Amino acid sequence: MKFQSAFLDALAECVLIWDGAMGTQIQGAGLTRADFDLPTEGVAQVIRDAAIRLNGADMEGCNEALCVSRPDLIEDIHRRYFAAGSDIVETNTFGSSGLVLADYDIPELDYELSKQAAIVARRAANQFENKFVAGALGPGTKLISLGQTSWDELVATYQRCFVGLIEGGVDVLMLETLQDLLMVKAGVVAAKRAMAETETLKPVIVQVTMEQTGTMLVGSEIGAALNMLECFPEVVALGMNCATGPVEMAEHIRFLGQNSTRPISIQPNAGLPVMEKGKAVYKLGPEDLAQHHERFVNEFGVAMCGGCCGTTPEHIKAVSERLKGAKHNAPAHWISQRETYKNFDFNLNTDEKASALKLVGCSSLYQFQPYDQAPSYLIIGEKTNANGSRAFKEMLAAENWEGLTELAREQEGEGSHVLDVCTAYVGRDEVRDMTEVLSRYNTKVTVPIMIDSTEVPVIERALQCLAGKPIINSINFEDGEARTRKVLALCQQYGAGVVALTIDEDGMAKSWQKKVEIAERILAMTREYGVPDHDVFVDCLTFTLGSGDEEFRQAGIETIRAIEELLKRHPRVNTTLGVSNISFGLKPALRMVVNSAFLHYAREAGLSSAIVHFSKIKPENQIDADVWKMASDLVYDKREYAAV
Repeated sequence: MKFQSAFLDALAECVLIWDGAMGTQIQGAGLTRADFDLPTEGVAQVIRDAAIRLNGADMEGCNEALCVSRPDLIEDIHRRYFAAGSDIVETNTFGSSGLVLADYDIPELDYELSKQAAIVARRAANQFENKFVAGALGPGTKLISLGQTSWDELVATYQRCFVGLIEGGVDVLMLETLQDLLMVKAGVVAAKRAMAETETLKPVIVQVTMEQTGTMLVGSEIGAALNMLECFPEVVALGMNCATGPVEMAEHIRFLGQNSTRPISIQPNAGLPVMEKGKAVYKLGPEDLAQHHERFVNEFGVAMCGGCCGTTPEHIKAVSERLKGAKHNAPAHWISQRETYKNFDFNLNTDEKASALKLVGCSSLYQFQPYDQAPSYLIIGEKTNANGSRAFKEMLAAENWEGLTELAREQEGEGSHVLDVCTAYVGRDEVRDMTEVLSRYNTKVTVPIMIDSTEVPVIERALQCLAGKPIINSINFEDGEARTRKVLALCQQYGAGVVALTIDEDGMAKSWQKKVEIAERILAMTREYGVPDHDVFVDCLTFTLGSGDEEFRQAGIETIRAIEELLKRHPRVNTTLGVSNISFGLKPALRMVVNSAFLHYAREAGLSSAIVHFSKIKPENQIDADVWKMASDLVYDKREYAAV
């Protein structure tokens, strides 16, 4: 599915001007209750059936119904914005999802109202030259992270809406005023599925809403939103709208200007509202809005400017007169390679694009977490794992969900940057357990999650529970390539990093040469699926030194050498280890020392992350010198005392 996008060409050339508020214009039109009544003539059967069933029920406030009851009014609003200087308008579909329409007892009209809204906007655009239509969906009335709706329900209705918008003739798909990062992810996935269903590619624009608190409604920082969105090449521009005016948005816009690899789109309200005679009034005038946008373009590189609540055609006229045809400072690599963007080819393994990425890391619902924790390392907590923690396993068996949440918060408090979560337990439903655990961790744990499972259905459901950008642990070639390909397809679809183990059809690699050979094979496949090197964690694995088995006496050396060689060849790749494997079978006190020494030397080789019980790792200066030497000798197979 390749396409030509006049919109992307226009966006690359100069600043594009959005429209202003739709609701403000509708509210000022003096409508009566009858204007909202669904018609029974000249419309699709599903609308006619709904109109008959409703039998005159009160539809006032359902602005989306106006696309079929008063299409002349909606078309005129679009036309006035175009005449004022808008390059692109949003369809009247802010609340056209079934979740919102259910409030009016018409959830089945999500597709049809979306399609009719697109037709109306397209008709207005066709009366001008070089004008564009964005099929825009809002957040609805239910937040998925708070459990008010389900992933499946949200994606299904968004997909139907996007299909309607595409079939109605929009140029761009848009998610706007979003307040919950898990909803953002669901919306992007729905857009991708709608494009697959219609066999049509459309650019996607996403705008989140930052409250006066400095975060999104559920507490997300702007860095978490940006880190997650940059996983999706379909998202060709991103930014903010609503909640505040341009003054309150300024620092967030600065952050996006400094860190985004995509063009930035900004639509502020006409200032903060004040209450006058029981109504919210927006006082920021047209020239003031235009002045703020001029600053955003010149200082922060904003590429798309418009307005949200309280803005009018007069506001847009002022913005257009100030910025029409102005050049923006969108990322240079985006401009120079926009032809590849037309096919959603955002391969970050190219040096130009990889070096442009500022937020290299993962994220939770709340915050961005850099992979690079220098001078330390990325600490991956291992206690939220049924295979490695007796406490976790016992609480899982007892379905003590609150206890499992506290265990995660304890690891977070101890300094873990990421939590490795595994709910695999013989005799239990792993999909259900992972859903129960992660639906809680999503809102109650601030650090990102590493999804640890060998089952593809478990991994997919986990990805549907987590906002932000998680990491999947793990892929390998033990059973061939089929499962690995399925997991990488999930990374691509939902946006995730991945841990790759040096295991092939012959088993775990023992020599450093074999470990690197398997890693090369894995990297060829991750690149094939568009997963950039910086989102791949290669685990070169190690065998225990605790058995004394001659075959494994150099297990530590082989792993350390493999890390060195891999990073020499692929410097953007991350490396990780389940450190405690090196000491399996030893007594607890000795395990702590051996683990600490092994981690120390692996870090010297370039290891960037480790799955550890962080409180049981000690630096060299906190361990007796003779004890440290014995542990070091064990790691490096020095047999100084062999004769003794």
